[in-house]
Amino acid sequence: MNHFNASRQPMPAQRANTTPAGAEARKLAEDLMDAMNALLGLIERETELVRAGKVREAMTMEGKKQELSRRYVTAVSQLKTNQDKLAKSAPELLSTLHRHHDAFRAMLQVNLTVLATAHAVSESVVRGVNAEIQKRNVPNTYTAAGRRATPGPRHITPLAVSRSL
Repeated sequence: MNHFNASRQPMPAQRANTTPAGAEARKLAEDLMDAMNALLGLIERETELVRAGKVREAMTMEGKKQELSRRYVTAVSQLKTNQDKLAKSAPELLSTLHRHHDAFRAMLQVNLTVLATAHAVSESVVRGVNAEIQKRNVPNTYTAAGRRATPGPRHITPLAVSRSL
């Protein structure tokens, strides 16, 4: 299901870079590609779980997601540090990395959209439950002008949510 791997093409080997700078550039690029692929696989699984309503199962992936994110950030920072060397020794490799990174960002955006939707839905549910609870706690009275009385702070009860259920 990893669309990123399907779009991954072999890196062009027009000129074999046997220089130390070329080998180092390839190693940095491979590290970044590995980090992106691992993180993307996890994110795609998380997206599937959240879409299926299995939020609790998706939350168990948080530790692994943090670890892979750190690995990705480290790989990106190393690549940025050596970007000039990479541009000189393997410009085709750099352009390939840019294309793959664009695809990576697009898939991250899908994940963020799914997570934001799940957050909005859960917030809406909690607010709806709270509104119903508050309606039941408010006395049905009218003011002297014949309007419905608005409840004071003493009639509002807090809502407690247990995450362990």
